[in-house]
Amino acid sequence: RTIHWHLSKRRSDVPSVSTIWRILARRGFIDHEPNKRPHNSFIRFEAALPNECWQADVTHWRLKDGSDVEILDFIDDHSRMIVATRVVRITRVPDVVDTFEDAASTWGYPASVLTDNGAIFNGGPRRGVTAFEALLNEMGIVYKHSRPYHPQTCGKIERFHQTLKRYLDKQSPARSMAGLQRQIDRFVAYYNEERPHRARGSITPRAAFDALEKARPGSLVAKTHFRVRTDKIDSCGKVTLRHDSKLFHIAVGRQHRGTRIRLYVADLDIRIVTLDGTLLRHLVLDTTRAYQPSGLPRNKVREGSRVPR
Repeated sequence: RTIHWHLSKRRSDVPSVSTIWRILARRGFIDHEPNKRPHNSFIRFEAALPNECWQADVTHWRLKDGSDVEILDFIDDHSRMIVATRVVRITRVPDVVDTFEDAASTWGYPASVLTDNGAIFNGGPRRGVTAFEALLNEMGIVYKHSRPYHPQTCGKIERFHQTLKRYLDKQSPARSMAGLQRQIDRFVAYYNEERPHRARGSITPRAAFDALEKARPGSLVAKTHFRVRTDKIDSCGKVTLRHDSKLFHIAVGRQHRGTRIRLYVADLDIRIVTLDGTLLRHLVLDTTRAYQPSGLPRNKVREGSRVPR
């Protein structure tokens, strides 16, 4: 898709995406991932406006001499634009504060920030408050953190780190932190300004960031509640789910009785997926009914359809 997007900017007779895919596959450039979780099994949250939420995280890399360094990044949740990146030997709270302030001076302060539970971000597990949390509180910025051992909550920055590392793997190993910073800066410029992002409708993150009015501290911030639960469809072809202290029964179908499934829940949005990736039901919970028949609420997808792998 990226190759097709770039070619279409230069000429009119562009081969189709499927043709490009076949050529790449024939040349051995496609990595098949049959065990990767199907996209339809994910429950996705996306900020409605630029600067509504920034995600931050740290990843690790090695220089040519084998020494370890860390890369601190901030990404805008809505546009996927990288608003800050910094190479440090070991990330400390002042590094987080300085990097955040530098990004905010360029792009504006966000309405909220989402991180994991690392000590440089969140002092709660140690019964304290970090300087970063104090700054956010002073600015009126909502601070959110993922639950322990659940990196999917910060999935956008985690996904960027995968893409960044694939790029760095193709470069000559950096001899110094400054050299690595230059490599990353070049990639971020390309990522933000030239690389179309599929999650943004094949426009660049910078274009998505510039397209809408920006949120700011004090703006209304969505607080979606996520849950994932493994269960088994009972003998009557249904599963149960507790919401707001009430128990609801969801019809899936007798033909699926005994099937092990996972429920992916985002507030009232529910997906029921088998362990091998078949989407059995996608519905919005009707809180006025204790029993959710197979036709109410109306499914968004045909029940039992196979999710593309």
